Amino acid sequence: MNPIESQVKEFLSQRRIAVAGISRSGKDAGNAIYKKLKATGHEVFAVNPNAKEIDSDVCYPDLTSIPGGVDGVVAVTTPGVTEKIVQECVTVGVRHVWMHRSIGNSVSVPGIETARKHGIKVIAGGCPMMFQEPVDIGHKCMKWWFSFRGTIKGS
Repeated sequence: MNPIESQVKEFLSQRRIAVAGISRSGKDAGNAIYKKLKATGHEVFAVNPNAKEIDSDVCYPDLTSIPGGVDGVVAVTTPGVTEKIVQECVTVGVRHVWMHRSIGNSVSVPGIETARKHGIKVIAGGCPMMFQEPVDIGHKCMKWWFSFRGTIKGS
């Protein structure tokens, strides 16, 4: 198993995961990731400061509002917002962050530096749906392409 796959496995072994960047429309990458993690047995928390509910589930304005905290966060936001999410992770003690990159890009270089400085493990790029079984054909192709190009980085 290569180092990134080991880190992905560790991230996906976390029980309580927040997905920051859930859309109110319900049709964005964050929503798909939220649903996939929920379907595969994770306790998942939607984060969007502009929504109170997503798919009949409570939506939290930020990580500090989630009762009992979380083990990991998937950021499906702009890089600037991702940087703020990493700061929240430092504050609440989250140890794992995945900065989504596919059609959109959530990767924040300052966020990566902040996470590393505070001992937070970061996956920068790709999508959890490329690794969470069962993997659809589109995400299998993306996994191959991103692996070929070396655009998924771990810390």
